[in-house]
This record gives sequence, structure tokens and C-alpha cells, in this order.
Amino acid sequence: MRDYKVVVLGAGGVGKSSVTVQFVQGVYVESYDPTIEDSYRKQIEIDGRACDLEILDTAGVAQFTAMRELYIKSGKGFLLVYSVTDENSLKELLALREQVLRIKDSDNVPMVLIGNKCDLNDDRELSIDDGIKVSQDWGLVPFYETSAMYKTNVDEAFVDVVRQIMRKDAATSAEKKQQKELQKQNEVTADEAGDNNAVVAADATNTTSKNKDSSKKARSNQAKKDASNPDSKNKSKCCVIM
Repeated sequence: MRDYKVVVLGAGGVGKSSVTVQFVQGVYVESYDPTIEDSYRKQIEIDGRACDLEILDTAGVAQFTAMRELYIKSGKGFLLVYSVTDENSLKELLALREQVLRIKDSDNVPMVLIGNKCDLNDDRELSIDDGIKVSQDWGLVPFYETSAMYKTNVDEAFVDVVRQIMRKDAATSAEKKQQKELQKQNEVTADEAGDNNAVVAADATNTTSKNKDSSKKARSNQAKKDASNPDSKNKSKCCVIM
């Protein structure tokens, strides 16, 4: 069973805890109690694969920003939550997303945008189109309007981000496998090149040796020929006298 760490981020009061508890326990938490950090675990099956989710519900208040950086470093996927009844909560997400991308040092981070409290139509400050626009600006990040009270799109949002993590892990694994195969192919090519060089060197050595033997044989034959020629002996003596 694979472990997946999901981090829920957003401004204070947008319903991060309500969404998380509704997903994990199937219970709606109506009262608001500012969160410092809550961790939940849930085992689910996604696309036929057993998954163990660790969900970190983070603080939305400014004094815990240092802790938030630690959560982002350890997280694999992120749910960025705003409230459709609070325009400023969406603006805060813009900075939060930039922080996630900076800390993860990547533009490809599993992420879902959530507009919570969609059941409070009378209190709306943001329309569905506002969320869609942000999603498009972020490169078509999956966007859901949710209701923690009625569990609208809650499960779908969590499953979506886990699927993104799965796809990214699969792509990373395939890339590593390809790199290993390429490295192995390069090593084989280098070994073959080394063997070819050794054969060429051996051939060159044999050729040199044969040439030396031929040269020695030629000199030996010439010496015998000179020895059997009387004129050659006289010429040799004259040379010595002189």
C-alpha cells in the first residue's frame, strides 16, 4: 500500500478542517476552532490501488507561516481552499500557490483548487467563473466548488489530487528507468569500442612484428648471397684496407 501525503492550505475560516473531517470521517464540523495543525489518515482505493492517505490540515493564520513551509516541503499533493463568501481568501491563495511552487522548485506540483461553502449562495462574493479563471491562470489546475456541509465534491477533490500524485510518480519512475537503460547502453557501447580498439592495436602489433621478421629474413638472405659471391668478398676487403 502506497503512502500519499496531502496538505490542505488556505486562509483562516475558509473551512479547511470541515472539508478534511468530512472526507475522513463523514462528519460535518460546524463550529470554527482555529487550527494549528491536525493530521488525519484514511485508507481508500483509487483506480484499483490501495492508498494510505496522510492528510495535514494546516493553520490559516499568519503566525504559523514557518510551520507551513515544513508542511509544504514534506507534502506530495496540495488542496488550496478558499471560501466563495470571502473574496480576500482567494487572493491569499495566489501567494500560497507561489510559495508551494517555490519551495517544491517545480511548476508541476499535484494541486487542486477548492471554492468551499458553495451552499451559501446568499453570502457569495465569488462566482464559479472567478474560480474557473484562477484555474485557467494556473495552467488548468483542477477546480471544484465544494460544500463541507453536504459533502458536495469533497471526495472528488481529494481523489483528484491523489491521482495526480500517482501520475507524477509513474512518470518519474519511467524517466528513471529510461535513464538507467540509456546509461547501460552507453556502457555497452563504450565496452565494444574498447574491444575494437584492442583488436586494432593487436593487428597493428602483429603487422609490425611480421614486417620486422620479413626485414630480418631479407637481410639474412642478402648476407648469404654476399658470402657466396667472391667479388663481394674482394670489395669488402678493399673497403677494409682503405
